[in-house]
Amino acid sequence: MDDFFSRSEALLGAETMESLRTKRVILFGVGGVGSYAAEALIRTGLTHLTIVDGDTVQPSNVNRQLPATRETIGRPKVEVLRERLLTINPEAEIVALQKRYEPTPSLPKGKESYDFQLSTFDYIIDAIDDVPAKADLILYASRVRGSKVFSSMGAALRFDPTKVTTGELMSIKGDALAKAVRARMKKIGQHPNKKIRCVYSTEQAQQCETRGSLMQVTAVFGCTLASLVVEDIRRSGTPN
Repeated sequence: MDDFFSRSEALLGAETMESLRTKRVILFGVGGVGSYAAEALIRTGLTHLTIVDGDTVQPSNVNRQLPATRETIGRPKVEVLRERLLTINPEAEIVALQKRYEPTPSLPKGKESYDFQLSTFDYIIDAIDDVPAKADLILYASRVRGSKVFSSMGAALRFDPTKVTTGELMSIKGDALAKAVRARMKKIGQHPNKKIRCVYSTEQAQQCETRGSLMQVTAVFGCTLASLVVEDIRRSGTPN
């Protein structure tokens, strides 16, 4: 497989590529944002990825989600995406979990949420859009020692991919999803144990009867999430 990743190694170096081969990443949500994050990571050289999503492919997904084509409608998104990722790197370990992350505010502080075993992952990526679940995931992920957490805010209702950037959750302005997540955390009286780097857009959200979204924006969100992981691995300098 070395030739397939030669361009990645030319830029990142052998040490970073070795780290990419050993790091473990779990990704929640494989829609318009998460599916592109997953593919970008695998194409760069990551070999251990767990993808979590309870949904099946719907016709409305076809305009922006990698698992969605006319031929995959009705199939589990994680199943379709796993198959696609393995055509890129058959040697990768891709675990597909067709389940939803449900909010669990009643769990004691520090307890694992459900059976995702978050403490076994080096990176936890949040690309879900349900506010209670998103807030809960960020809170629990922030308590996992040794793991880095990256999150996507709202990619819908926007036209301009050049306005996509990153920032810390508590300081993001102009993003309704970030605001709702912070409000949820305040309501339940909890805050992340560490700073959470997020991908968001500075573009003002458009008015739309339904939550319209475009691939050219959601894909940039996803690729930016992947870049946060790759850059953190590159900066850490040493493989496991």
